[in-house]
Amino acid sequence: MKILMVLTSHSVLGNTGKKTGFWVEEFASSYYTMKDAGASITIASPKGGQPPIDPSSTEPANQTEATHRFDKDAALKELLAHTKKLSEVSADNFDAVFYPGGHGPLWDLTNDKNSIELIKKFCNDKKPVAAVCHAPSVLLHVMDEENIPLLKGKNVTGFTNTEEEAVGLSKVVPFLLEDELKGKGGIYSKKEDWASYVVTDGLLITGQNPASSKAAAEKLLELLKKRVI
Repeated sequence: MKILMVLTSHSVLGNTGKKTGFWVEEFASSYYTMKDAGASITIASPKGGQPPIDPSSTEPANQTEATHRFDKDAALKELLAHTKKLSEVSADNFDAVFYPGGHGPLWDLTNDKNSIELIKKFCNDKKPVAAVCHAPSVLLHVMDEENIPLLKGKNVTGFTNTEEEAVGLSKVVPFLLEDELKGKGGIYSKKEDWASYVVTDGLLITGQNPASSKAAAEKLLELLKKRVI
């Protein structure tokens, strides 16, 4: 199993003067879940090199078994410091793609032409696409072969309006993900805030929040194993 993971390169949290990036738990939990299952993983980002880490995701309250493992994993940190440029990777070389979240993707990956084309290629080739938390934003501008929004009529989830309000960023983010997923015709659903929740529609997998990362990765592995069989 060859899986591509795509991380944000965006580090500025709107006009707050604070930093953002990818959420460590979402990356680490999904990465280790797939790696421990035998997957070969390549990491890419729009700019290549070291993707920015959301400082909030390193706070004590947000640490998990996966983040503690990441903290001690020099080899993974070295790999992370040298991500490939998104423009230089091809869907042809992978069996699936996984997008961890953090607020960063709202500003760059959502509108990144390389990402949009990459997802379109994965979908056209009938390969699984997974995104968690804020990362389902990468699906917003993807069109299918008939130039219809990929999300139209698809069952999806993503970071909720109430979760965004809870972290105090409703007025900072460029858009509210829940609203935009619905606006593109997605059949949006959610569980209570911060609960693990994953939605699968065909080969499209979306997770609601950081707690959903491991379950989303497990679902991706399940779909890949079915394809192998």
